[in-house]
Amino acid sequence: MRPTYPTIGPVTPKVTTPRRAEDRATARAEALALLADPRLTGMTSTELDRLTTALAPAQAAQASQRKYEQRGGPRRRAPGAGSTGLLSDADRVLVTIVYQRQTCSQNVLSDLLGINPNTIGQVIAEIRQLLTDHGHAILPSTLHFASAAALGTFVGSDDDVPTRSRLTQALSESVLTGMSSEELAAMTRRAEAVQAARRQRHRHRRRGGERLPGARGGVFTQKITDAERVLATVLHQRNLCSQETLAELFEVSRRTISDVVREVGPILRQDGYQPTPAPVNATQARRLAGRLRFACLPTPATLEDFAMRSGDRHQSTTTVLFRSATVRRRPRSLP
Repeated sequence: MRPTYPTIGPVTPKVTTPRRAEDRATARAEALALLADPRLTGMTSTELDRLTTALAPAQAAQASQRKYEQRGGPRRRAPGAGSTGLLSDADRVLVTIVYQRQTCSQNVLSDLLGINPNTIGQVIAEIRQLLTDHGHAILPSTLHFASAAALGTFVGSDDDVPTRSRLTQALSESVLTGMSSEELAAMTRRAEAVQAARRQRHRHRRRGGERLPGARGGVFTQKITDAERVLATVLHQRNLCSQETLAELFEVSRRTISDVVREVGPILRQDGYQPTPAPVNATQARRLAGRLRFACLPTPATLEDFAMRSGDRHQSTTTVLFRSATVRRRPRSLP
């Protein structure tokens, strides 16, 4: 007798109902309201409106020129006929400002607004050219979001300081860097100038000439900022952190940290920086571990919530080596 096997029935494909145009428009309006948050734009609503008004005539002329080229001649219908764009002139300015501040990538903006990435790129290229022509410089922000969900979560919270900034502040303590905050800031400014000059020289060599007008100018080319590169190099040269730990803290690969240490180390030596091993006693080690855990939290909290018990005297060391970003201590028995 031939064996029988159970048969698998046909699987009914899951049918997803497409969103209506009205729903997409409502979701897009809500997303634009999120992007207009002053923490993302770096300006108040009044300043944003003033900038939008100043660019409006140039935007109208730019749109007329683009449509003329697309038609291949003058218009054949009355003004106002035909379809309208998904983004208004004010929306186009807002999206470009958020991108130029390096808050998020074009893919994140595309997911958030439900617009094709090619359209987002074209909008940013056109408005960026107008900002350059009118002399409006958009400074980068310390906020960086890798997904639309992370951006929405931050805007919906009352936290003005992102987790990345709290981490940098915690790692910039004088007991870790071996210098005061003023000395670290001054050295960072000098190193940033050298890094920027080297970066421009490298890009000029790779391009084979000057950058074309309206180009994006190297937005989102660095995974960590110049200040974070200096801080990571100082911590590594003082034997406080391994490269693996720094990679975990700054959420980059170990190869990136290795490149940072190799590139920034000579710059600091030329500036006269002489790293010294960091002597940290057991009490300071517990305090620093608590601060580091506090800085890595995504929500506000107090240091007392993560303070270690004063009775834990497992460590009697003069040098702390953070082997893991979570800074978990390995207890050992007392002699």
